[in-house]
Amino acid sequence: MSGWFTLFTNCRYVVDGGLVDDHLVISDETGLILKRDGYIGGEAVDLEDNIIAPGFLELHTNGVKGFHFTQFKDETSYATRIDDTATHYATQGVTGFWATIPTVKGEEFQSILPSLKPRDIPNAASLLGAHVEGPFLHPTKKGAHNASLFQDCSASASSIYGLSNLQDSVKLITAAPELPQSGEFFRSLSSQGIRVSMGHSNATYEEGLSGLFAGATCLTHTLNGMSGFTSRAPGLAGLTALPSTNNPAPPYYTIIPDGEHLHPATVSHLYRTNTKKAILITDSIELADLPDGTYPGHAQIPFEQTKKGTRATIAGTDTLIGGCIPLQQGVRNLMEWSGCGLAEAVGTVTENIASFMGIDGKGGRGVLKEGRRADLCVLNETGEVLQTWVKGVKVWDKEEDLRATEDSGDSRG
Repeated sequence: MSGWFTLFTNCRYVVDGGLVDDHLVISDETGLILKRDGYIGGEAVDLEDNIIAPGFLELHTNGVKGFHFTQFKDETSYATRIDDTATHYATQGVTGFWATIPTVKGEEFQSILPSLKPRDIPNAASLLGAHVEGPFLHPTKKGAHNASLFQDCSASASSIYGLSNLQDSVKLITAAPELPQSGEFFRSLSSQGIRVSMGHSNATYEEGLSGLFAGATCLTHTLNGMSGFTSRAPGLAGLTALPSTNNPAPPYYTIIPDGEHLHPATVSHLYRTNTKKAILITDSIELADLPDGTYPGHAQIPFEQTKKGTRATIAGTDTLIGGCIPLQQGVRNLMEWSGCGLAEAVGTVTENIASFMGIDGKGGRGVLKEGRRADLCVLNETGEVLQTWVKGVKVWDKEEDLRATEDSGDSRG
């Protein structure tokens, strides 16, 4: 950019669940959002009545485009695959992600996690740390996890993940609250600043309440790998309806909006229960963005896997193994299925996540407010990503990408 700041004009932007007709100003020097008035000159960018949103955040992703985060050989090659993944995410409007490592052996956790320390990646989404989903899960709700590797909460987290990894890499842990000694386990993690989410669990509503009192603040892929919601036994999902004044506070809760894991009406119902605590996730696996077909397994799933459209299963079974849609498609699905507006849907992949993970303060992400990082995506009315900006720098543009692809095709022809 030629000036010391960039002014976005002819646009609306997402703030507090609504669309504001105004301009947005970002600093070229710091990559932060500036106050909206008092600036003359700089670089003007006409967005042609499109919409600026905070950059999307991927809270729960196991991989994409042929790479699963458990596929570790050495630090150098793994870092390259992470960088490639981060570059791909930027094409989807994602400016930050937490890499999910599902249940694997302790030595595998300890080999992989040092490479998942938070870091910025040039011209790509930022790696924000690791989400470890296991091995503190309940065998009756194992899903595609290997239950033979599960532990109860008498095992220390440091013995599984490594003490330095808990300090540097691990930002979120999914665990089951009905396991023995889970209360002490949750309190220990929370005291270290690690978020605890309850999932892969057959816990009752009352056991879930105990988990909240012990420090859990979220539910993982609500109603998937979880006790059901019935008239007299609401299970963990019932916690979403706690009043905002409750002590402990109602949890954040994640939803997979792909039409495979949950019926569209269920997605709408969950979202409408508490719109400020609802979080969309992809739970994507390495089959996402690959052609339909049968593929080999990996450290988590030592079986062949089949992808057909948006559905991915262990080959020859109906066991779902993760998601196959991009986050922007989840946003559009939520708009269609719940009738919410674009700004409301965007909140489930930006400010709600940033609030849950505690990264929405000064210098943080997920909200378009003064002093926050200028991690942005430009959307059209339907929620399609047109541009992605990271720390005030445009890193991807759909029109430029299409033009480059056409030029490449012409040169080959």
